[in-house]
Amino acid sequence: MTTDLASKSQQLKAHGETLSKSTTRPCAPLNANCVVCGVRNTNGLQLDFRSGPDGVEALWVPTKSWQGFQGVVHGGIISTVLDEAMSKAVIARGWEALTVDLRVRLRRRVTPGEELRICGWVVEKHKRRILTEAVLVTSFGIERAHAWATFLIPRT
Repeated sequence: MTTDLASKSQQLKAHGETLSKSTTRPCAPLNANCVVCGVRNTNGLQLDFRSGPDGVEALWVPTKSWQGFQGVVHGGIISTVLDEAMSKAVIARGWEALTVDLRVRLRRRVTPGEELRICGWVVEKHKRRILTEAVLVTSFGIERAHAWATFLIPRT
């Protein structure tokens, strides 16, 4: 996924809209203590997801504190990061929904200190059900993990 935020921002301004450098939260209140994206959570990942025309993305360099086995980032942390990317992609579309099903394929080991890009996008929406995908790739484009999730918009 490639995003050109300046170009998208100009397109939106022409239509009277704006695009934030970070994912906007039109319906779900931002939690500054979120373990993945919370700016006040000093023990969290503090990832900064950016919205673009194809979804959201963030850069991440995992540290040794996120290891499971020595030299390997814990699969639960990878799953959490991918779930967050898909959640941000849903929110960027203006929908508030919850993850109800999550599947993660860990393709290759993720090592601390490795520069990674997390991308999440919406595949389709049908009534209250939203299907999403996310990937974790290296700076060389090698996929380390792939995730698929179903989100459900709560009944009002």
